[in-house]
Amino acid sequence: MDRSAGATLDKASAENFPVAPFFLPAAWRDDLMAVYGFARLVDDAGDGDLADPVGTARLLGVDAQPPATPSAQSTLSAQSGPPAPEEVVFRLALLDGLEHDLTRVFETAMRPDTADRPRHPLMRRLVPLVDRHGLTQEPFRRLIEANRVDQTTARYATFDDLVGYCTLSADPVGRLVLAIAGVSTPERIELSDAICTALQVVEHLQDVAEDLARGRIYLPTEDLARFGVTEADLAAPSADGAVRELIAYEAERARTLLDRGAPLVGTVRGRLRLLLAGFTAGGYAALAAIEDAGYDVLAQQAKPDKRRLAAKAAAIFAKGR
Repeated sequence: MDRSAGATLDKASAENFPVAPFFLPAAWRDDLMAVYGFARLVDDAGDGDLADPVGTARLLGVDAQPPATPSAQSTLSAQSGPPAPEEVVFRLALLDGLEHDLTRVFETAMRPDTADRPRHPLMRRLVPLVDRHGLTQEPFRRLIEANRVDQTTARYATFDDLVGYCTLSADPVGRLVLAIAGVSTPERIELSDAICTALQVVEHLQDVAEDLARGRIYLPTEDLARFGVTEADLAAPSADGAVRELIAYEAERARTLLDRGAPLVGTVRGRLRLLLAGFTAGGYAALAAIEDAGYDVLAQQAKPDKRRLAAKAAAIFAKGR
C-alpha cells in the first residue's frame, strides 16, 4: 500500500467510535477497515483533503487538473472558504474517477481473471469482501453521491433536508456493516439508519467551525432563523447564548435519533453486539463532550472522552440499547 493510502487509513483513530476494534476477528477487522478506507478516500476527495491529489488523479486516469495553487501539489484543504469553480471541477472529476474504479471493483469480483482491476490500492481492498459477502454497489455509490452533493449544496433549509443528505453520507456505512456481519434485515436497517444519521448530525455539530471555513453550514437554515443565529455568529471565536441554544437543540435531536436506533444492539449477540454498542456509545460520548463544553463548539472541537465512551459502550452492551 502506498503512503497516501496509509495516511487515509490512519484517520480512523480520530473518529468518534472504534472503526475496527481489536476484539473482532481479523477477517472482520480487515473488511471494516476496507469499508472505512473507501469512505474516507471518497470524503477526502470531496473535501480536498487527499494527501496527494495530483498523484491520485493520475492513478485514476482523471484528465482534469487541480487548481494552480501552492497547495495543489499536496492537499487542497489548506484553502479556506468555499472552493473555487475550477477546484469543484477537479473534485467532481476525482469522484467520477473513483466511481469508475468502483465499477472495476465489482467487475473484478465477478470476473477475476479477465476484468480490468481497480487502480487505487484502497479500492483493491474492497474486491475480496465484495465477493465474500455478496455486497451490492448501491451503498458505495451513495457515499460517492454524497460528496457530489457537497460540491453544489452548502446549506440545508430544514432538518428533514439534512436527514435526506445523511441517507447518502452516513446510512450506507451502517448497512455495509450489517451486510458484512450477515445480519441485514429490514428492521435492523431501519434502526441502523437512525444511529448513522445521528452520528452524522453529531459530527456536524462538532465541526461547525471547520465546515464554515469550507463554506458549508449543516445547521438547518430554518433553525438558524428560529434562534436568531447568523453566519457571522458562527464565525465568531466562541459561541454566544443564541448559538449555544441552537447547538443544544440540534444535539437533542441527535440524541432522539440515537435513542431510536439503539435497540439495534439488542438484536445481535457476541462481538457484533459489542461493536454496535461501541458505535452507538461514540455518539452519546460525543454529545456528552458537547454538553460539557457548554455547547460552545466554536472555541474548540468537542471530542469524546475515551473512558466515558468505554463505560457507555459497556452499559449499552449489557442493556442491549
